[in-house]
Amino acid sequence: MGKLFGGTLGFMFGGPLGMIAGIAFGHMFDKAGSLSPGMADTYQASQDQSQMMFFVGAFSMLARIASIDGTVTENERQKVQEFIRTDLHLGLREEEAAWKVFNAALIGEGTFEQFASQFYQNFAHAPNILQLMLDIFYRVASADGKVSSSEEALIRRAALIFRLPVSFVDALSRNYGGVASAGERSYATLGLTKAATNEEVKRAYRKMSIEFHPDTLAAKGMGEEFLTHATAKFREIQDAYDLIKQERGIR
Repeated sequence: MGKLFGGTLGFMFGGPLGMIAGIAFGHMFDKAGSLSPGMADTYQASQDQSQMMFFVGAFSMLARIASIDGTVTENERQKVQEFIRTDLHLGLREEEAAWKVFNAALIGEGTFEQFASQFYQNFAHAPNILQLMLDIFYRVASADGKVSSSEEALIRRAALIFRLPVSFVDALSRNYGGVASAGERSYATLGLTKAATNEEVKRAYRKMSIEFHPDTLAAKGMGEEFLTHATAKFREIQDAYDLIKQERGIR
């Protein structure tokens, strides 16, 4: 959180997400620009603009997805709450910060497309970060057992902005859309279909196990608060490959 609050001033990265950061955290600074009581030690921590961008971008875009039908229902807030507590295991201060960003994005200016474009500009060098963000969108959208057509459309718009392959998005959609069998889910997790050859399975696993390793994602600028989710995704990739190996007798 030192890194997070160390970068709370909106002018650190500007644009619509910088404005959201300013709305969410501006109260922590007095009119003279100094930190409010109790924040001085935290501000001394090293500032990490990439992690701040990831945090603000993630919860700003989730707010826009949740409000796609014009309002945020209690059920939608519950989905985000479950993600914060169950998937991310955030502490009280981190959870408070997440909701500040989420609520600021609901009242602040900027469209989902603008948020996604600014996010892409900062993480275009790290397609694995962009892929994980799409995974997060689907994870939260499907928390109630289904992804609505409006949510699906907005997530696919993000995929276009992120310049991700349609095949990757289709695989994620199948994975979170209630694919029938565990075997089909395993192939979807690796971005494949059952028609893939053994060599394609091995190649996909090697690539994804490197790209989605939590250390790799952290080095690319993914927020530390999301490492728990990244670790779960990494294990999902491992489990998918193990199941396919067993099914096919791959050594």
